[in-house]
Amino acid sequence: MNAADWEWVLGIPVLVPFVGAALTLLLAGRHTAQRIVSFAALGIVLLDAALIVRLSLDGPVTLDVGGWSAPVGITLVADRLSALMLLVSVFVTLCVLVYSATQDLGETMKLPLAVYQPTFLVLSAGVSNAFLTGDLFNLYVGFEILLVASFVLITLGGTRDRMRSGAVYVVVSLVSSVVFLVALAAVYAATGTVNMAQLAIRLPQIDPGAAHVIQVLLLVAFGVKAAVFPLSAWLPDSYPTAPAPVTAVFAGLLTKVGIYAIIRTQTLLFPDSELNGALLLVGLATMVVGILGAVAQNDIKRLLSFTLVSHIGFMLWGVGIGSDAGLAAAIFYTAHHIIVQTALFLVSGLMERVGGSTSLVKLGGLLRTWPLLAALYLIPALNLGGVPPLSGFVAKTGLIRASALAGGALDWTLVAGGLVTSLLTLYALLRAWNMAFWQPSSEHVDRPRVPATMTGSTAALVAASLALTVFAGPIYRYADEASRELSGLSAYVLAVLPDAERGTGESHTETEDGASAMPTPEAVAPLPTPTQEAGPR
Repeated sequence: MNAADWEWVLGIPVLVPFVGAALTLLLAGRHTAQRIVSFAALGIVLLDAALIVRLSLDGPVTLDVGGWSAPVGITLVADRLSALMLLVSVFVTLCVLVYSATQDLGETMKLPLAVYQPTFLVLSAGVSNAFLTGDLFNLYVGFEILLVASFVLITLGGTRDRMRSGAVYVVVSLVSSVVFLVALAAVYAATGTVNMAQLAIRLPQIDPGAAHVIQVLLLVAFGVKAAVFPLSAWLPDSYPTAPAPVTAVFAGLLTKVGIYAIIRTQTLLFPDSELNGALLLVGLATMVVGILGAVAQNDIKRLLSFTLVSHIGFMLWGVGIGSDAGLAAAIFYTAHHIIVQTALFLVSGLMERVGGSTSLVKLGGLLRTWPLLAALYLIPALNLGGVPPLSGFVAKTGLIRASALAGGALDWTLVAGGLVTSLLTLYALLRAWNMAFWQPSSEHVDRPRVPATMTGSTAALVAASLALTVFAGPIYRYADEASRELSGLSAYVLAVLPDAERGTGESHTETEDGASAMPTPEAVAPLPTPTQEAGPR
């Protein structure tokens, strides 16, 4: 399969959801037709994402949007990391959309369904754009697209709690966006470009102090979006007030876009970062503080929100190690966590529907009412806690192995922190299982009718987490290859800028006499050699 003949498929994950959103807006009031369009759009994107994963196996694939070559035009890039994140995110988004399709959100939660479907598709387009973009400004655009969609989704229904949490979410997101814009201005002022491949060449040539300022600004902006400690206080108060499918897709995807941005910029723009030690400390604090918050909760949604924050720390741990082994573990952990955390939030929605509350004090006896629901909760809960041989255990073993190979005092401290966090995660989640499913209910509860799509989509995500365990070997090897690809800058840079300065589009440069001409490879500096790239990280 020649990747050059298939580069156009990179535009589909962004374009098709936007077209679907426009169609669903035109079909406002015809809910069945809206659902069909939404399913069709995300189904096409899911098949396309699987094709992109296949293409990325032969190296990064690029698309110069509109024929404008990089760095002038917008470039979409799919390497192993972005292709994996794209496939997992679209699968999760489709499952959540199926979950909400027959949930009568309009009647039970007073949601304007005419807005829900198109907003959901716009959110998917923003996430896909963030994963595929090849320049920082388009990454900013992707963030803004998904944030605008998330503003709408988190305040749907207009209840007091949702408006309050939405206001907090808006303020925090705007602050993050301002920091990102300042970073973009600094990047362009220092290097004259925002194309990430070109930045990989130019950033090592600028003043190291200026590069550190840019790196810190980017880490702060992405850290807020990923909800790392101490920038995570907004999340446990914002997510639980939204309906279960909205909370689930937020928990599964939005924080991971921030983690993806951290991985991409740290490996591509700052490969020999001196801030890896700081990332390890932040990761440790995020793990411990987050799980201590989870242990203190008696509401299942707030408990899961705190575990979400805590386990972001595991991904930072892998990035902070700075080795191929650490990156591979972080990539595998991110894919595993998207699926498992989304499944747990969907289960919490089923618990609320059956038990009438998300309070663990009020819930009880759900094991007798619905044994299947108890299993759907228990499997991802054990997985998140890292019980062998589930995928969470595989991911955490990879992190511990990478830290052991690094061998520093801070690395062993992270190992201890990770083990304690895993035990506290198990304690918090099993305590919740005991209160909601095992302890007897104070009153008789009749199981309400639950649409098969809600149960089926939740079961599909739980099955996907089990598949991640069964096929952990090849998937971990894929993550390992992705980490090696990230470490070797030349593959990404040459895919975007074949002659180190221009892409393969049709845009031209202007010569002094006004004529149009393509640059010559001899006029540009050579790329780093593989030997140079293999130096100390």
